[in-house]
This record gives sequence, C-alpha cells and structure tokens, in this order.
Amino acid sequence: MKRKIAVATAVALASALVLAGCSTGGGTSAGTGASTDGKGKTITLWLVGGDTPDKLRQYLVSEFHKETKGTLKIEQQDWSDIVTKLTTALPDKNNTPDVTEMGNTQSPTFTNVGAFLDISDMYQELGGSKLLQSFVDAGKVGGKNYTLPYYFGSRYVFYRKDVWAKAGITSVPKTLDEFNTDVATIAKTNPDNIPNFSGLYLGGQDWRDGISWIFANGGNIAKESGGKWTATLDDPKTMEGLKQLQAIYQNASKAPNDAKDSNQYIYLNDDDAIPGATASDPVTPVSLSAATIMAPGWAHWSIGTKGTGADNKVTRTWDDKIFGVFPLPGNDGKPAPVFAGGSNIGISAKSKNPGLAKTLLKIIFGKTYQTMLGQNGLGPANSDDVSALGNDEFASALIDSAENSKLTPAAPGWASVESANVLEEFFSKIGTATDLEALAKEYNAKITPLLNSK
Repeated sequence: MKRKIAVATAVALASALVLAGCSTGGGTSAGTGASTDGKGKTITLWLVGGDTPDKLRQYLVSEFHKETKGTLKIEQQDWSDIVTKLTTALPDKNNTPDVTEMGNTQSPTFTNVGAFLDISDMYQELGGSKLLQSFVDAGKVGGKNYTLPYYFGSRYVFYRKDVWAKAGITSVPKTLDEFNTDVATIAKTNPDNIPNFSGLYLGGQDWRDGISWIFANGGNIAKESGGKWTATLDDPKTMEGLKQLQAIYQNASKAPNDAKDSNQYIYLNDDDAIPGATASDPVTPVSLSAATIMAPGWAHWSIGTKGTGADNKVTRTWDDKIFGVFPLPGNDGKPAPVFAGGSNIGISAKSKNPGLAKTLLKIIFGKTYQTMLGQNGLGPANSDDVSALGNDEFASALIDSAENSKLTPAAPGWASVESANVLEEFFSKIGTATDLEALAKEYNAKITPLLNSK
C-alpha cells in the first residue's frame, strides 16, 4: 500500500488532457442514470497497485454481471506511471477506462481539466455526508462531485512502550504540546544510550507527516479566493505549527535532513532487514534508533519481532508489551488533523457506457463491498462501515486519526507543487531557520504560481 506516485510531468500531462479533448473545469454530466442493460456490453475498471485483494475484484465482476448481464473487465495499473496512462487514456473514447482509481492528491489535477463525469446526481445515493469529506473535496470542482473516496489509510503514531517507560513516560499524551514535550524528553533521556537516537523520527523532508502540526494549529498550506490559489505558509496559525515543528527537529529528531516518509518503521524495530529480504539472503540489520514514528496504518505489518515465514520471507510479530499505537493528539485533545493516504474513484467523461459505469459505482459504494474493504484492512469510504475494520488497537487508531484527516489543497496545479519538490525544500530548512516567517514568505512566492498552473 505504500505507493510512489509519479507527478514529475503532471502539469504538462494535464495540459495534454485539455488539448486532447477534455474541457477545462470539472467534466460532463451524463443525461441518464444508472443502467442495468449490459447484455453484450463490456466496461473497464482500472485499479492501481495490488491493494484491492483478488476476492474483492471477483466480487465486483460477478456482482456487475448479476446486476446488468454485462461484463466487467478489471485492469491493474502501476502507481509509477498512472498519471501518464490516465492522461493518455482518459481523453480517448475508444481506449479510456470507464471507471478508474487514482491517488487522492491526483484527483484535483484531472477534475480541473474535465476528465471525469459529473456524478453529483449520485452523491447522496453513494453515501453523501457519510463519505470521508477530505477525499470528497479532492474530487470537487465548482461545487460538483467528479470523484469520490475509494478507501483511506490515515497516519498515526507508532511507539516503543518499553523505551518510553525507561524515559519515565508511562501514559499516552493527550495534547499535541504534551506529545512534543514527551518526544523531546525521550530524546534527551536516551535511556539506552543509542547513537543518533530520536524521540520522534521525523525526516527533514517529510512534509506529509510534518503538515499535521500545521493542520493541528488551524493553518493551511494554501487557500482559494475568487478562483485563485495563494500559498499561506506565513499565516499566523500556520506559523504556530511551524514553530512546533522546528522544536521537534531541534530537540526530538535526529533523522537526516534529506529523509522523506519512507520505511520509518525500520528505526523502531530492534533489528530490521531490507524490505523483501529472505533468511537465505542476509543483510545488515538496522538497530533501534527511534522511540516513536508516524506512518500510515499499514506500517504495522512491518513492525515487531523478526521471524521467517514458511516461504522463507522475513516476517514481523507484533508484541503489544513492546509496541503501541495512538492517533497524534491535537491541541484540543482530540485527534490532530493528519494527511490521509488512499484513493479516489471516478467515471471517465469519455465513457461510452456511463449508465453501466454508474451501476458499478453503486456496487462499489454498497454496504457489502464497503464491508469487504474494511475486513481487508482498507478504510471504507462510508463512515457507517468502518466497524468492518475490527476493534483492535490498529483499527481504533486508524478510525480516530481519519476523523479529522485532511488532504493537500485541491488546486489545479497541486501536482506541479509536488513535482517541483518545493515542499521538501521548505521543510528541510525549518530546523535551522533563524527567521521562520521570512522562510515562509520566500516559499509562498515559489508555491503560489505553481498552485494556479494548468
């Protein structure tokens, strides 16, 4: 579920969409509703990566045929080139997928150039306000719905209970200030005298976790007014979050300045192997060097005591006496707004069978499929069905952290912000900045033009 999304050419690709025939601003609206007349017809669904298990795919194929007598063809795409493939396929009525998954932060780029069908007429039927609203907003243009959440996987805190206890901290912090103080105390105490030890491992370029401090203080990266987006890194509320982040970098984290949000879990384990290593292929282990990390919920499969499975692959066994989880607390004592991972899904504006595509969406957003998502560890789009995730500590942390989750600005040029690595640059300078406000204004000037590019 850890995905590497290619956005380096997203702006040029989005422009190509417009040139290829998708009108700027939202998309088209189908004159018909959901159709069950599928006999002799085939529609195509693109799923990205291997996150959707085979049994869920089989259910969609069989249920679609049951509902329509038609054929659903599922094609798997790779996260590494999905932007390129969507840009090429969506404007082409003969080769477009009828329905497609995409990363939640990719949705604004495509909705703003008219690549998806207006499905506002189905919004209430598919879940309405019960759908994860941060994802809903990522699929909106001009108040109309073009893509909706497929599944979520928000970030929360993983920590070493034993190390926290050795540092004299035996209870989970209730506010963000308490959390910040605790991880700084643990770093200073360093009870096991570990070199380069972090109370909280937070990479210098890890903006996807770092923006939680901005969100928790009521700040934002950018705002929209009158159709124009403006970066707001110097907003007073954003500045409060940046000050807290600077203290984390200076007092709690020894993570490298060029580290991003990748494989943080290897610093939490007592020893770890390179992902994918086997017992017959020994590697240099990474020893415990952090008491706390932030990561998407699915990281828990990589945390624990190392062992070897029947297929000779390195496995991990979770020990709740050593490891624990909790949602990052906010300033108000409730879970902090964190950046949520996951996907959106929408109907191509060029689909030849929009009615059948709408029927597929009804199946996907139906209770049976939403429950199946949860049972397979994927956060369901509909809040009524999150109980399917279970009631263990991972499910509780995932549900609580997703409650106030946020996404990046739904600006037409957001993909160009990511491709320019401008946030990586900005966050890497926070720890050593002598004038945070001047730094914020400097990067506002860099980000604002990118936000409005198409």
